[in-house]
Amino acid sequence: MKDIVIGLDFGTDSVRALLVRASDGGILGSAVRNYPRWSDGLYCDALSGRFRQHPLDYVEAMTSAVKAALCGVDASRVAAIGVDTTGSTVCAVDGRGVPLALLPEFAANPNAMFFLWKDHTAVPEAAEINAAARESAVNYLAYEGGIYSAEWFWSKILHMLRTDSAVRSAAYSFVEHCDWIPALLTGVTAAGGIMRSRCAAGAKTMWHPDWGGLPPDGFFTKIDPLLHGVTGRLFVRSHTSDAVAGRLSAEWADRLGLATDVAVGVGAFDCHMGAVGARIREGQMVKVFGTSTCDVMVASGLDRCVRGICGQVYGSVIPGLVGLEAGQSAFGDVYAWFRRLLSCSGEVLLSELEPASARISPGTTGIIALDWFNGRRTPDANGKLTGAIFGLNLGATAPMIYRALVESTAYGARKIIERFRDEMIAVNEVVAIGGISVKSDLVMQVCADVCNIPIKTVASDQVCALGAAIFASVNAGMYPSIPDAMEKMGAKYLKTYTPSAADAATYNREYSRYCRLAAMMEQEIDTYVR
Repeated sequence: MKDIVIGLDFGTDSVRALLVRASDGGILGSAVRNYPRWSDGLYCDALSGRFRQHPLDYVEAMTSAVKAALCGVDASRVAAIGVDTTGSTVCAVDGRGVPLALLPEFAANPNAMFFLWKDHTAVPEAAEINAAARESAVNYLAYEGGIYSAEWFWSKILHMLRTDSAVRSAAYSFVEHCDWIPALLTGVTAAGGIMRSRCAAGAKTMWHPDWGGLPPDGFFTKIDPLLHGVTGRLFVRSHTSDAVAGRLSAEWADRLGLATDVAVGVGAFDCHMGAVGARIREGQMVKVFGTSTCDVMVASGLDRCVRGICGQVYGSVIPGLVGLEAGQSAFGDVYAWFRRLLSCSGEVLLSELEPASARISPGTTGIIALDWFNGRRTPDANGKLTGAIFGLNLGATAPMIYRALVESTAYGARKIIERFRDEMIAVNEVVAIGGISVKSDLVMQVCADVCNIPIKTVASDQVCALGAAIFASVNAGMYPSIPDAMEKMGAKYLKTYTPSAADAATYNREYSRYCRLAAMMEQEIDTYVR
């Protein structure tokens, strides 16, 4: 009997494979595998904002994770595989749909690899796209929040084409990571045969039915003639993730030890499937607390465009509802940066950093930080912005600074909630998923206090993979719809962080200071950074 589905979740550092019993969401096996080249720091340069991943990292880690998760389980019971990835994570492919880095001549070329979501090398290109959109008779950015980001599809493609003539000559088309993995698993042999995710297409490529799909070639050619003809080699249609991309190819069935009748669903971004794993509903924000954050909401009957977010796409989360995405470009990455900075210091043990910070009362140190260490994603994307720390003196300690950094990321989270509310989208509670949500009481409580909103965590540390498995169950015909599958398979709540009235009042004052400093710094950076 086929009663098991697999959720594959490709995160920033690793891939997770989750074996789920479709009848009730029971976890039968799981495995996590790090990307080997990425772990060694290859092909990246943080100072220049370059973050690239080799497709072999995905292939090798996925193969190992699936085999490990299947250990001791009858593989004939597996009915379907669902896939989510980070995004926008883009790569150039040849006419067969093969990433160029898998060809011998490009095996060590970072420009032929996947441009990870947090790659910020395309800031100038994003500015040019925004300028062209402002001059266009049609507002192609209406459903992208009104501002195009350096983290997204077209910015990265244009940067790639301008930077590397060899890649430019060899590239036939371009693909999102969430679209390539299902194509790989199902044996697609032509770039034009890759089924494109509604989630990625609507949120990052300016695809929308209002203008017949992608913006016309002329819009892009005016930005740079190098983009001429690219739209014709991409796609016209996009698909929600309850659609089947195909069946497992003989090659991949053999590699993974599965059958060729296993269905593989159309992919999506991790935060969108994570929201499904967390059983999202209207009025609820599902926030993925990881290296960055992704904030996801759903709405019915939305007849206007929401300003300054990362995408507004019908069907990107739950088919039949509008999915709304926002987020912060750096969250856990900010804490990781500070820990690396202290790694040579004997002032405080890193293991004691968070407990020591938790003992500091809000508003007592005078230190405040801006969380833009990798630019700002939402509200109103601006990749030029940088982080800052104010109020330091000779008495400042590492725990004080760490506390200020945690508070800064919470202030950034509040900015997003306020933007949704300004746009008449109700945010009544937050559901936290991702690694930080189960590892840090300090971060969760500070966020609850700063945002003055209850934050619930869920009883699963693999919610994105669980969401992918929920989609797989629908792909396999086990449930008629995503809401039906969510009800049976979705994660349950674990804990609620309730705001402290006294701390929330203190943070209201500190947040006002954060907003003043942020406005001042943004003006300064926009003046001097071109």
